[in-house]
Amino acid sequence: MAVEKGFFGRIKEKITTKKISGEKFEELFNDLEMALLENNVAVEVIDKIKEDLKQNLVEKPIKRTKVEETIKESLKNSINELFDVGEIDLIGFIKNKKDGPFVIAFFGINGSGKTTSIAKIASMLKSRGISCILAASDTFRAASIEQLQKHADAIKIKMIKHDYNADPAAVAFDAVKYAKSKNIGVVLIDTAGRMHSNINLLNEMKKIVRVAKPDLKIFVGEAITGNDCVEQAKTFNDMVGIDCIILAKSDIDEKGGAAVSVSYITKKPIIYFGTGQKYSDLEKFDSGTMIKNLGL
Repeated sequence: MAVEKGFFGRIKEKITTKKISGEKFEELFNDLEMALLENNVAVEVIDKIKEDLKQNLVEKPIKRTKVEETIKESLKNSINELFDVGEIDLIGFIKNKKDGPFVIAFFGINGSGKTTSIAKIASMLKSRGISCILAASDTFRAASIEQLQKHADAIKIKMIKHDYNADPAAVAFDAVKYAKSKNIGVVLIDTAGRMHSNINLLNEMKKIVRVAKPDLKIFVGEAITGNDCVEQAKTFNDMVGIDCIILAKSDIDEKGGAAVSVSYITKKPIIYFGTGQKYSDLEKFDSGTMIKNLGL
């Protein structure tokens, strides 16, 4: 998502005095607002950016030659603040847990890249010398257990599973128990890709959380779905209290709206971007790179 270049040009043209009035600012901001909406940036985020820009521009003496620089700096600071929700160092968290396995539960709707993201995390942990197992707690969707098993076989790690339609919480419980008995470092729990509006299935998720007591609850969203991704993250956060976010398919997201919005709305950090199909295609989130990609 590049910030609309026309906005800078138009604002420079229209500044005839050294100060921008509130009225003039409203008129000028319409251009940027449209560009942000077209790039799937959430309304709450647009309101924040607008407020920040207003404070920096309205009735402030600015040289015409400095207008673009001033706006860019304000936008950069404003967007940087969107990600100011704390950090989670996954490897550090895992290594700091003294007793029993570190349990991670993954949530997100079908097709969001959740299962692949779990496999990427498992592969990364294994490459760092941290033992882990998978728990196939998606017992609803046809072929979900086979899909996860395929990843487990490829990475050469164990997977705990029951039959389809079994209690997902029981699978998670057994996986944690197995990890304790075998001194395995991390349990990665795959949950059903529930539509975030299905109350029964959401209650199943709550049961998994009660039974498995995850140390970390990760929401996996699909970057390219923009505002839908943000809405899903909000709902999952309300239901199970997510701790952080992985944005899958970030490599094919040209708009960037979900990345800019999801952290601010949920007040949870993005920890990784999924950037391709290979297990190594997992990029640690960095706000500096993100801002650079936005053309600021």
